[in-house]
Amino acid sequence: MRLPSSIFVSVSLFTAETTAALYLSSTYRSAGDQIWQGLTLLFTLVPSVLVQLTLTFIHRDLSRDRPLVLLLHILQLGPIVRCLEAFCIYGSVGRVEEPYVSITRKKQMPRGGQSEEVERQVGQAEGKLFTHRAAFARTSVIQAFLGSAPQLTLQLYICVLQRGVSIGRGTLMVISLLSIVYGALRCNILAIKIKYDDYEVDVRPMAYLCIFLWRSFEIATRVVVLVLFSSVLQLWVLPVVLLNFLVFFLYPWILFWQSHSPFPENIEKTLTRVGTTIVLCLLTFLYAGINMFCWSAVQVKLNDPDLINKSQNWYRMAVYYMLRFVENASLLLLWYIYKTDFYKFICAPLLVLQLLVAYAIGIFFMLVFYQFCHPCRRLFSSSMTQGLGNCSSLLCLMCTSGSPQNRPMGKSVLEPASPTTDKEAANDRAHDTASDSMDDMPNETTYDMLNDTICDTPNEMGNNIGGGINGDISHSVSCSA
Repeated sequence: MRLPSSIFVSVSLFTAETTAALYLSSTYRSAGDQIWQGLTLLFTLVPSVLVQLTLTFIHRDLSRDRPLVLLLHILQLGPIVRCLEAFCIYGSVGRVEEPYVSITRKKQMPRGGQSEEVERQVGQAEGKLFTHRAAFARTSVIQAFLGSAPQLTLQLYICVLQRGVSIGRGTLMVISLLSIVYGALRCNILAIKIKYDDYEVDVRPMAYLCIFLWRSFEIATRVVVLVLFSSVLQLWVLPVVLLNFLVFFLYPWILFWQSHSPFPENIEKTLTRVGTTIVLCLLTFLYAGINMFCWSAVQVKLNDPDLINKSQNWYRMAVYYMLRFVENASLLLLWYIYKTDFYKFICAPLLVLQLLVAYAIGIFFMLVFYQFCHPCRRLFSSSMTQGLGNCSSLLCLMCTSGSPQNRPMGKSVLEPASPTTDKEAANDRAHDTASDSMDDMPNETTYDMLNDTICDTPNEMGNNIGGGINGDISHSVSCSA
């Protein structure tokens, strides 16, 4: 049984960030900055309350007689108590005989086109630790994008306005950045385990390193771009943020309404329809908060029983990163145009170039992860480069088909046909007739295509049947080619 180190990291970041934020808010109060004090406390207490509610909801404490645990959650000490409980369970493994065990069946990664199913016995202690890990994985994501990300943006904005970085503010910014990156990493691992729940997933250290570098460059660049833009155009930053947030908040609901699916009732048996609606709104709220700063590995799908889209959609990812890159470039261009004398000691063109290159480096590490380090890349119906190539081909096809130069305005329609043209047309018809008759005869190319199709079929069937949007797009592009 593995040591619950991820729980310890989550609780450590939560405790450190809360402590640093409370200390910094006390310094703001001493300096008379009540606005900064209120916002710092807001971005500390709101995610803390959501973390307590999430832990209580996952462990079903409301339906169990545990008043002391509920009291500690009200006092915002729930994560610490849960961490101690997890380590006590880990320490008691092997000392007490398990009264009963459960059997789980997981498939191994396919080798040579075949995957073996392995049975394993899971005791009560290991099941409880699994619940603790799942709970803290979700709370890390909530803490990262509903608390740490706004907190880092706020403190960096204050540093720009006050033209200095204090020790307390710098400490809080570093902890917040680590919390965001760790939350994004847990979101990626959580998405992998949900999508490939039937398989035994083993994440290698190189995969963790690629995700860490990918998310670090992506999130840090996004935060700096938002701060620079808000420092020169304070009134316009609110519409930009609200537009981003509303688009990603409403997008899952629009897809749900278009599918005409029934209202999901299987989230929790004790919840009423109003309670289920609140939970779904909080889920889409978190989804919008994640996409505000980076790509969400967990794609919400409200008409799915698990509320998660389990298909690997390269098209949606490619569109997101292209639009986000254009948005970051536009915000940096507006900052460059309207920058004040405060930035006269900074080489503005070099800063813009560095930020765009940093974002491109983040995308590069994302490509490396999905192409070489993803633990379930053998189950992909198409590779990362092939999927992005199909997306680029589709976008180019859409752009070229709409241009007036490619519309059929042939001369044969406007001018009479010459004798030479008639001869060429007759030759073409003869060639077409011969080619049609030859198409019915088998040749080496036909057998090669059949062999390729047969070889690709097991890989496609090993993945989720249906393939999602990406499978449809890649199939259509390959057929048209």
